[in-house]
Amino acid sequence: MHSGEFASNENQFTPNNPQSRGLLGAGWRPLSRQFEWDFFLHLVSNDPWELTQKTLNIASDLADALGRNYYTWWANLLNVFSDNTRYEINDFWDYITPEPPVPDHRYGDLLSVETPVAQVVTRQSIPINYVLNRLEEITVFKILDLLGNPEIITQYYMERHFYFPISRFVSWERLEIIGTAFAYWPGHQVWLQIDNLGKGRRHYSLIAKNIAPLVNKATYNLAVMLSGYQSRVGQVQSQFSIRTFPADVQSFTDLVQQAVLDKNQLAVLVSGKPGTGKTAWTQAVAKEILMPLGFVIFILDHDAVENFVPPSYLERICLIINEADNLAQDRATLAAQHSNKTEHILSLLDGTLYQSVIDEAAIQTEQKLVVLMTCNTTERLDPAMLRKGRVDLMYEFTHQFV
Repeated sequence: MHSGEFASNENQFTPNNPQSRGLLGAGWRPLSRQFEWDFFLHLVSNDPWELTQKTLNIASDLADALGRNYYTWWANLLNVFSDNTRYEINDFWDYITPEPPVPDHRYGDLLSVETPVAQVVTRQSIPINYVLNRLEEITVFKILDLLGNPEIITQYYMERHFYFPISRFVSWERLEIIGTAFAYWPGHQVWLQIDNLGKGRRHYSLIAKNIAPLVNKATYNLAVMLSGYQSRVGQVQSQFSIRTFPADVQSFTDLVQQAVLDKNQLAVLVSGKPGTGKTAWTQAVAKEILMPLGFVIFILDHDAVENFVPPSYLERICLIINEADNLAQDRATLAAQHSNKTEHILSLLDGTLYQSVIDEAAIQTEQKLVVLMTCNTTERLDPAMLRKGRVDLMYEFTHQFV
């Protein structure tokens, strides 16, 4: 169904409905339902008794309106347009015509966010939820930019359907929405649902058969930093390129690159004294190897790691964790016994935490996870962390780099 098929019917405007007047003034137009023979024949073959009953009812109502013998003929004709008769006619018309298009909620992929995302940061908590919601908001609007203008935009409010002419569409933020609006891109089989929550807040939901390709394009070169009270969603940056590192480090990088291609989950641990370029190397790998492959980069401090759950709608995720020897300390030491950070990082490396975020109602996709960790020494790490199956590749940086 194209927007050109939506007939404008200004006679449906009622001065006593200020909300509808606001929609009409904002460029929305009443949507007239179109008769389709295929749908009517479907009713004839599948619901003949109800169709017959409703047809007889409307014929009886029209006969009553026109057959009053105590009024003149022109008064009876006007009676056809009374509220009661018009209601019956509209009800019959709605029955024999198909409903305006709405999202198919049988689609398995759903990406939604409430906007604008509010930031709440206190001295007692780091803004993990804010950053993840902000990332989802950025992803939703980047996908909308990729999709361009939809084929149709409709809105349902006060038991009336409206449509917005695509030629007048400017942006989603400037679109007046009182109730619930829908938009559709048939080429991508993507629906957008926008719910007005009041006080300038809206809820955007993207519903699709397969939204993963659009998410991958929208999140290309995105990086998230969570450290202390600071948070940032931006692009991947690296001060040094891989070719500036010593030859032995470059050879190890080649092994890491091949492992990234071969494995769905990879953990890499590099150690060395301060100044050997461990942190700079993780940033270079993220920039030159992982970002081109579509990985979203998360740079997390220890508190963020302890409370972080990877978003299920992202297909490829890289976590960069610096000073892991302060995070996964040997549980035999007194300091580690007063913290559950070691157990958390172990569950993350085992994959149990990562797999637990896959929800039946969320986007289902084969996800890949790369964890890049640095530490000054492996001696302080819990022995369980270094067991086979948790850390796949290890290397010691020995050359002074910075």
